Amino acid sequence: MEALVPQARNGGYMAEQKKSPSTEEVMVDRVLGWIRSLTEVGLALIALGVVLQVIFGATIPFLGLDIVGSVVALVSKLGSEGLVGLVAIWVLWGIYSKK
Repeated sequence: MEALVPQARNGGYMAEQKKSPSTEEVMVDRVLGWIRSLTEVGLALIALGVVLQVIFGATIPFLGLDIVGSVVALVSKLGSEGLVGLVAIWVLWGIYSKK
């Protein structure tokens, strides 16, 4: 369905022409989509690691990392920075939630 926009000269209406996206815009959108998908996969893996550590304890042989400890260290580091930490969290949240 085309939107009708007013014409400047004769007071009538004409159909608005939709501009097709350029190749560069399509490529940028595609790359941003991949980045968002990879970010979601990374967050899902972190959440899975946290759940596995809560269920099985700190020693999970196939992980080899202390994910809960890393998350706690990151949060305490950002919290100890005061306002700068809060701004950093706000910026990261803004980047992530901008879909």
